[in-house]
Amino acid sequence: MRLREDELRRFGEALGRGLSAPAVVGLSGELGSGKTTLVQAVCRGLGARALATSPTYALVHHYAAGDGRPVYHVDCYRLRSPDEARDLGFDDMTREQAIVLIEWPERAGPWAPPLDRHLRLSHDPDPAYRVVEGA
Repeated sequence: MRLREDELRRFGEALGRGLSAPAVVGLSGELGSGKTTLVQAVCRGLGARALATSPTYALVHHYAAGDGRPVYHVDCYRLRSPDEARDLGFDDMTREQAIVLIEWPERAGPWAPPLDRHLRLSHDPDPAYRVVEGA
């Protein structure tokens, strides 16, 4: 599906409103394709009060959904090997009945939990649009 940024935000908010814990959503795509923008919108849809920011250096950010459910935003971009994902706490996140949003899940290899949904984002030839597959 081809979406402008405002449509991507509305799509993410609707996705967030429809997620039930536990849920693991993977977001793949090249740099600048809209993964963090989509995560921010999903968090808004979940009712999170804090603005989701990119956890590129921290790797994991924790938020609370409007109903108190835990929401984790994991960014695996900086992992140099899948084994570095071993200590990210995926087992604890899934045991906690959380919503887990993982950017670059393929970099976590076998340490990533099974994805309930996998969205692939890419650039469109028109820079005003992003392409979302798997929606």
